[in-house]
Amino acid sequence: MHLIMIMGALAVACWTRCQWSAPQLNWSERWQRALFSFLFPPLLIFITAIAIVCMGPQGNMSGLLTGWLSYVLALMSLAFIAILCLKLAWQGWQSVKSARNCPLVSLAGQQVRLLDTESLFAGQIGFWQPELVLSQGLLQTFTKEQLETVFAHEQGHYHYRDTFWFFWLGWVRSCTVWLPKTEALWQELLVLRELRADAHAALQVDPLLLAESLLLVVSNQPVSSEIFCAALGSSGVDRLEQRIEALLAQPEPIPKVQFQFWNNFLLAFLPLVTVMFHT
Repeated sequence: MHLIMIMGALAVACWTRCQWSAPQLNWSERWQRALFSFLFPPLLIFITAIAIVCMGPQGNMSGLLTGWLSYVLALMSLAFIAILCLKLAWQGWQSVKSARNCPLVSLAGQQVRLLDTESLFAGQIGFWQPELVLSQGLLQTFTKEQLETVFAHEQGHYHYRDTFWFFWLGWVRSCTVWLPKTEALWQELLVLRELRADAHAALQVDPLLLAESLLLVVSNQPVSSEIFCAALGSSGVDRLEQRIEALLAQPEPIPKVQFQFWNNFLLAFLPLVTVMFHT
């Protein structure tokens, strides 16, 4: 019976992922669709594994026998997920330590870490309380007005705690690379993250100047991780085009995600109901 639960969860997870396609909608609708398609399948699989471990390898459920095979598979899956989390946390801590080795300076009333490189880089590095890291090359190249757009964009990442939340989303990505459309959904979430930070910055600075700063920075990124770092130029060609178009268009408000949206995730906890039928 437990194997049937596992196969059912995998089937629903794959079906949910396959239903997603990159929509031409507003930011809020794109974010909700992408986030649900990205998170719901792994959450369903995770909860199913927890339910099977809680029921144990012995007994029966609705008249069908259970066994060790499904129990061991569920236990190994949970162990694998935990190990990946610890691995990413260690890598993230190493990134934070590396950033903290950079000298701390005060610019425009803000405390920033100064990266000794001629490349153009600006980004938040860390978890819940990330630090702003700027490169020597960026300070030497950008004007005061352009630096203000950089600060405004990175303040958007800080406001939404992007480094913290995308650490967990990156963990989900690492755990489910084998599910359909994982990479496509990850790229969609990344571009929506940047569009949100751009929209936050556009309320404080000239959007055209922000677009100019973005074009200067986008091809000069010494920090590669998009899980521990939210950087101004963190963008591929497709993402860059979307961001420039959004900045040149009428600013779009970023609404808060409604509680009704999170209610959809309650369906992923249905496997826990089967525990009461196990004897």
